Amino acid sequence: MIATLTRIQRHPIKTLGHEVLDRVSLQAGRRIPGDREWAVLTEAGERHAQISQSDGQPDRWLPKSCFLRGVSAPPLQAVRGGWRGQKIALTHPERPDLTFDPQLEEERLVEWLGPLWPAKAPRPTRLIKGAAIWTDSKWPWISILSQDSLTELEQKTGKKLGTDRWRGNLWIEGLQPFQERELVGQVIRIGETELRVTDHIGRCAATNVDTTTGAPDIDMVDMLAQLYGHTDFGIFAEVVTGGTITVGDEVAQ
Repeated sequence: MIATLTRIQRHPIKTLGHEVLDRVSLQAGRRIPGDREWAVLTEAGERHAQISQSDGQPDRWLPKSCFLRGVSAPPLQAVRGGWRGQKIALTHPERPDLTFDPQLEEERLVEWLGPLWPAKAPRPTRLIKGAAIWTDSKWPWISILSQDSLTELEQKTGKKLGTDRWRGNLWIEGLQPFQERELVGQVIRIGETELRVTDHIGRCAATNVDTTTGAPDIDMVDMLAQLYGHTDFGIFAEVVTGGTITVGDEVAQ
């Protein structure tokens, strides 16, 4: 198996936007630095959060149900943006542009998100950082997705699906469609790093949403099940040997 790393992506705030990187340094047993470092807690999440006494931040990993997510509010899928110096800049087709300091101006983000959140859902309360990185899994895994699988899926559905709706970290190209599924349990190399492929990525209704408009345009979960007999897209991997990876690096076993 030989492929190429074509895209590196991280999401500074869980669910809200992303940024594309040329390279990143990985450490063994760690996620991509800065990925899902922040998240917006909801009223329901507040009831589950264990708050540390020192700084008011959660002192443990929290499940995804505690946070704002695209599966509960499809318009959130159209938020774009990432770091701009020491601030985060976000855009949305239905909201004015927002640039804010996550350390000092969290209330501006919560206010900005209000109109994008369903009226009957638990309201967003605050932006948190805390002790954990707020990925859906508590394990220190990185997501890897195949451009070849996406191309085939777009052909079979007749839709331009794009990369954004999948919220992946690494995109690779050069495999047979869905060949990445065969890598679970194996070790792969990307540049100078080694990663152990740990699991398939099961998908939810957040992938139903067009990330340009924030409106659902396909039943992705059902479509995957019909076409492939499963609802997975992509794989998880854990860094075994750290190092720097760069777009254009070879991906091999």
